[in-house]
Amino acid sequence: MSEYDFDQSFDYVIVGAGSAGCVLADRLSADGENQVLVLEFGGKDNSIYIQMPTAFSIPLNKPRFDWEMHTEVEPGLNNRSIHQARGKVIGGSSSINGMAYVRGSAGDFEEWAELGAEGWNYRDVLPYFRRAEDCIYGEDDYRSTGGPVGVCNGNNMQNPLYRAFIKAGEQAGYGRTDDYNGARQEGFCRMDMSVRNGVRASTANAYLKPALNRNNLHLEMHALTQRVIMDGKKAIGVEYRQNGRTIRVRARREVLVCASAFNSPKLLMLSGIGPAEHLREHGIDVVHDLPGVGENLQDHLEVWVQQRCTQKITLNGWLNPLAQAWIGARWLLFKSGLGGTNHFESNGYIRSRAGLKYPDVQYHFLAGAIAYDGSSAVKGHGFQVHLGHNKPKSRGWVRLRSADPAAPPRMFFNYLAEEEDRRAYRDAVRFTREIFAQQAFDEFRGAEVAPGDDVQSDDELDNWVADSAETAYHPCGTCRMGKDDMSVVDPECRVHGIENLRVVDSSIMPTVTNGNINAPTIMIGEKAADHILGHGLLEPSTAPVYAADGWQERQREGEPERTL
Repeated sequence: MSEYDFDQSFDYVIVGAGSAGCVLADRLSADGENQVLVLEFGGKDNSIYIQMPTAFSIPLNKPRFDWEMHTEVEPGLNNRSIHQARGKVIGGSSSINGMAYVRGSAGDFEEWAELGAEGWNYRDVLPYFRRAEDCIYGEDDYRSTGGPVGVCNGNNMQNPLYRAFIKAGEQAGYGRTDDYNGARQEGFCRMDMSVRNGVRASTANAYLKPALNRNNLHLEMHALTQRVIMDGKKAIGVEYRQNGRTIRVRARREVLVCASAFNSPKLLMLSGIGPAEHLREHGIDVVHDLPGVGENLQDHLEVWVQQRCTQKITLNGWLNPLAQAWIGARWLLFKSGLGGTNHFESNGYIRSRAGLKYPDVQYHFLAGAIAYDGSSAVKGHGFQVHLGHNKPKSRGWVRLRSADPAAPPRMFFNYLAEEEDRRAYRDAVRFTREIFAQQAFDEFRGAEVAPGDDVQSDDELDNWVADSAETAYHPCGTCRMGKDDMSVVDPECRVHGIENLRVVDSSIMPTVTNGNINAPTIMIGEKAADHILGHGLLEPSTAPVYAADGWQERQREGEPERTL
């Protein structure tokens, strides 16, 4: 065996205290016996900007909390480079995201299983979604109470615009669903958020911090993991830098990489696991040639369709300093009011064309007209819907910039490279205009702000999307789960060809789900914990799921009631 001077030994070493890493930290240490170490490059999450839901756009742009990564130039976005915010703090991106709680459609997980992720179809993963959840609406075959992650609707759609959006979706022929996280995703509904009692329900709050009361769980912050220490093709520990020191820790059982869709493949490659030619380019000794590491990168783009509002009831009226001070004071005192919501309180899921069994387009509605990161707002009053085509065909990659562990990886999404992706956005913008033209919005609707009346043709829409689209912050897929030559981990999250090493985070998703990916990433952590511990898996669900009648021939349930 190779000789190392290990500073300490643990049963499990978890790299990354993010959405999945915090789940593992809790579940693996729950017996009080396993010695578990969590390494996190970021620091504490005690900022009001993290804990107060309405302030989520602030940590997205703060170097203290964000890795500050950017894509390569993206031809499909008119040669723009896009900021890709990732959480650099305990809780990872669950501490800086928009808190939208969306599981995805049943079809997403059926697709995973078909692509080789056996045991990850909908009936297998639903019990793990339920185990994670404490749903304010109660318990049924799909939802659960008593779990770590609080789920609610914020202010319960007090602003009438939220309900107008749901009604307009019905009037446009798409129907209503009682629970898009339940039997039926398709349709329009109130939106869930990961918020408990007015406070962000990050995985740091939900899993990690309660578990840190155990003597067998250890957290090291401001620790940059440099490589997994290998003995041949067996992971035996981790090397990290902290306060100017290099520290080596032994993993008696396993090393668990939970470092994100960007940093997980980066760490594997720094450790000699990945495409052999690429590793040699950077002077890294090849431990195991695994060509799929860093490939299959996917993400969701979104555009904002904005309308002026004829009534002074929108969030734009709360953007002045005095109003924001009032919101903050009420939240600090009571954890209520506009401070206790992410403001995305209604949403919808539709199919972009006939022949799709499950939705591929997501809407989340905002009773204001303002950029997601808070950088700009419409003057006066307005509202908007965030529109995304969520089953993209385009694929990209993550690669090393250098062999320096402190260097950010290179990332190229290849956004909108496929014509099918561009077509879906064109069609979805037109469907959105049709929804906003319904009678439910008659008393609120002003002029269209974006794209604007001058954007109508296919070419004009394509160019507007390329100029305007931003990431929805849902990168995944770079350590894909499966059994073929381009997969990286098997259905138990074990790295192919390597002993005692697993990847557990959004990077293992074979395809991106139809919705925000934090809830599925938490589910991955929950299910992976049972695989790691050797527990019997939870009993598969027998709850039925919905598919629209006539989905083969129809894009929606019925014809719109009224358009302008």
